[in-house]
Amino acid sequence: MDTVKVGVVGTGFIGPAHIEALRRIPGIEVIALGASNREKAQGQAEALGIRYAYDDFNELLENPDIQAVHICTPNDLHFPMTRDALNAGKHVVCEKPLAKTTDEARQLVDLAAKTGLVNAVHFNIRFYPLMVHIRDMIASGELGEIYSIHGSYLQDWLFYPTDYNWRLEPERSGESRAIADIGSHWMDLIEFVSGLSISEVMADFATFHKIRKKPLKPVDTYAGMTLNPSDYRDVPINTEDYATVLLGFDNGARGVLTVSQVFAGRKNRLFFEIAGSKKSVAWESELPNQAWIGNRDRANEILLRDPSLVSSQSGGLINYPGGHNEGFPDTLKQLCKTVYRAIRRGKPPATPDYPTFEAGLRELVLCEKILESKNKRTWIS
Repeated sequence: MDTVKVGVVGTGFIGPAHIEALRRIPGIEVIALGASNREKAQGQAEALGIRYAYDDFNELLENPDIQAVHICTPNDLHFPMTRDALNAGKHVVCEKPLAKTTDEARQLVDLAAKTGLVNAVHFNIRFYPLMVHIRDMIASGELGEIYSIHGSYLQDWLFYPTDYNWRLEPERSGESRAIADIGSHWMDLIEFVSGLSISEVMADFATFHKIRKKPLKPVDTYAGMTLNPSDYRDVPINTEDYATVLLGFDNGARGVLTVSQVFAGRKNRLFFEIAGSKKSVAWESELPNQAWIGNRDRANEILLRDPSLVSSQSGGLINYPGGHNEGFPDTLKQLCKTVYRAIRRGKPPATPDYPTFEAGLRELVLCEKILESKNKRTWIS
């Protein structure tokens, strides 16, 4: 088996997570690491045992050995880096959002189709095994007609006014923050699992920390650092800490999504409940190896992730026996395994079994419509 050689750009939380996941898959070698400056690139490459370090993305793309690139940088760099990587003939896995606007995303969808290169967006939550099992339950009619879907995505990493990150800056992150950052994961997952499409939205946003303390020195995402008062300056905040969105689905089902990045004690909790005419199902990401199944006329059930108990497609995403828990790092590994099967073939499959740039565009469309609803304070189709 020939080794696929990869370059990863970005040294924050998610870049090294991609590297760790790729190293768990036979036949893939991360040979290059890109960062915003030479010192950071060389230091991280040495720490991670990576051969090449770059602070110039174009130089990384000129490396003829690199076949695929993972874009793990701040949002404002996703579009230009992805565009340049495709034009350089590299397959691309991009963090979400794919771009800052739907126009940029459409350009990338078109360019990817024109080049014929494999393209993927990191909607990794699809790759928890029980997500595929629940999707199969719904597709087979086990839940019956879907009546309603509700849920939330809650975090507390921006709970204090001294918590700060580039995602708070619209020029780097985009006009929406909580919806675009975590709400996009929930919406992608719900459409994937349910087989339904969100057809209309009604949104309400809130910003609780209208002024935040921006550190005058770097602080890593999720680092939880506290600096001295003299180490901050006041910055006005114009993106949402919290949002609730009423949802209408194409089959007539109704729903509601709540997202918050200032919810004390919830570190990274995605939750949903789907109510059907025969039974209901619920799942949460902080307990990812079990799903609740609700019944009217008999006892409710807890389904545990076990390859002998789930659908065959779901079982294909499980690498350990029942009782040996798998979690967030495994979803990234399973996504990459799926994408790299296509990369080995040299082109996307006719029906991709992973989230492509089309999925990235879809989430940007939804986010823009949610912003429009918030601004107009009305339902938007």
